[in-house]
Amino acid sequence: MSAHDSSASLLILGLGNVLCSDDGLGVAALELLERRHWTPEGVRVLDGGTLGLSLLTHIRASDDVIIVDAINGDGPPGTFVRLDGDEVAPAVRSRLSAHQVGVADLLDALGMLDAYPRRLVLLGLVPASLELNYGCSPPVEERLPELVEEIVEEARRLGYDLPPAGGERRPGSATRSPAARTRGV
Repeated sequence: MSAHDSSASLLILGLGNVLCSDDGLGVAALELLERRHWTPEGVRVLDGGTLGLSLLTHIRASDDVIIVDAINGDGPPGTFVRLDGDEVAPAVRSRLSAHQVGVADLLDALGMLDAYPRRLVLLGLVPASLELNYGCSPPVEERLPELVEEIVEEARRLGYDLPPAGGERRPGSATRSPAARTRGV
């Protein structure tokens, strides 16, 4: 059973445009996460694409939020980046890709409504390319499994257990398949 309060909830939100190479890594990471891990009760995995303010109700309904996206930063393509709390909003304004304006507006709206999640974490990889192309670049694709494990570990730190899909299910884990998720809102 998960260590979190049974009324608490976690939203794992993948952002990005899958038609712009590494910009789609948030969505690609969630697809891999769902193939490899069970989603327990209280945890929702959502492909947020580039929906921006349309995601407001989903975040407001969650106690904890992990955002997964391409994040410009120091280091070569595929370098892991983790930001949390007060670091997230400034990073969204300056370090995300073309959809950053929508995400920045989303975070501003949450602040104005006094509806920020209890805990907000931004996880991602440094992109190699954001050019029009379907699929992630080789250096980012190679690091997606590690990003997925970072998502699982972050969820664990927040008090949510996402057990491996191939292993034995633990009490309290979801009865649905790993592929059950909310796509596109």
